[in-house]
Amino acid sequence: MDNDELLEPETKDDSDTVSAPQSSDETLYCEAEDSAAVEKEKPARESSETDLEIEDTDKLFTTGQRELYLEACKLVGVVPVSYFLRNMEGSYVNLNHHGLGPNGTKAIAIALVSNTTVLTLELADNSIMEEGILSLVEMLQENYYLQEMNISDNNLGLEGARILSEFLQNDTSSIFSLQLSDKSSDTGILVSPKYGNNFKEESAELFCQALSANYRIKTLDLSHNQFSDKAGEYLGQMLAFNIGLQSLDLSWNHLHSRGAVALCSGLRVNTALKKLNLSMNSFGNEGASALGEVLRLNNRLAHLDVSSNNISNEGLSKISRGLEANESLRVLKLFLNPISMDGAVLLILSIKKNPKSKMEDIDISETETERLGHLPRTTKQVRNTARSRPRASSFYCSVL
Repeated sequence: MDNDELLEPETKDDSDTVSAPQSSDETLYCEAEDSAAVEKEKPARESSETDLEIEDTDKLFTTGQRELYLEACKLVGVVPVSYFLRNMEGSYVNLNHHGLGPNGTKAIAIALVSNTTVLTLELADNSIMEEGILSLVEMLQENYYLQEMNISDNNLGLEGARILSEFLQNDTSSIFSLQLSDKSSDTGILVSPKYGNNFKEESAELFCQALSANYRIKTLDLSHNQFSDKAGEYLGQMLAFNIGLQSLDLSWNHLHSRGAVALCSGLRVNTALKKLNLSMNSFGNEGASALGEVLRLNNRLAHLDVSSNNISNEGLSKISRGLEANESLRVLKLFLNPISMDGAVLLILSIKKNPKSKMEDIDISETETERLGHLPRTTKQVRNTARSRPRASSFYCSVL
């Protein structure tokens, strides 16, 4: 089948990939090159599928990128993805759920080595496995334009985590946003995690070792994994040293009280993190107490989500005490926790006691208070200037 036939169905975004036998011992560059004898007969620009010396003109760039990808697909034995061919000159490429596999990912990586336009690459749910992540890492060692990458739900496992952590330790790429979650079933409805990358405690240790010295990564999504208390210890140690990470998502993991306390020990001294999602874990009141101490000492964190963590009025009182001294938090999410009306009032009063509070939104929807019917299912505002009894909202309390 020739290239024209492969690209005929232009309206179809997803194209199945067909694997072909290949050697996995060579790097992208070795596999993308022809023999030395053939190279000498070709013009310099065509000597290698990963040649970085493509002339800097729009016409040659466009032609070269398409040809490079098509040749890479022939090399690894997969069908070209027409969507990628149509969008490889844009800044955003979404290849989620395309069934690329390791070989299809390698073809994409070869084409992106010399690409200067793609800034965001979505590759979730493609079963790229460790062979695919190795191809991407080799590409990122040459491509300094790609900034955001989503490789969630790709069955990377411990070996994939090791490859990725070694790459992060080098701290040389331009990547600042990395998603390593399971987003394949993200419908906006709360569902059980699917463990799309099978990351466990050992993977957490590898990532934390790398991020203790990597200051380029600003946004990291590690949600829907299998991190438990030992991982909380690694994460706490990492946060104590990291000065670059600004947003961290650890929702839908298995962090309990011991892991929560260890995590918070690092948060107390962290000076960079602004947004932290800890929802759908099991912090309990002991973890909430540790969070209260974080809020008392940390004046950098602006957005905190501890929804569905089995925090009752006892734990909320500790969080409230921390909020009396906090000068940075703007958003606090506490929905799906067993909080009563007394706890909600205590929370609002603690904020009103703090003249330097920056709090704007508190989400206490679906708490015990709402289920008992004590709070209306509407949004109300509590103004700092008013000194009357504060009103807690079922969905949001906007403290203006």
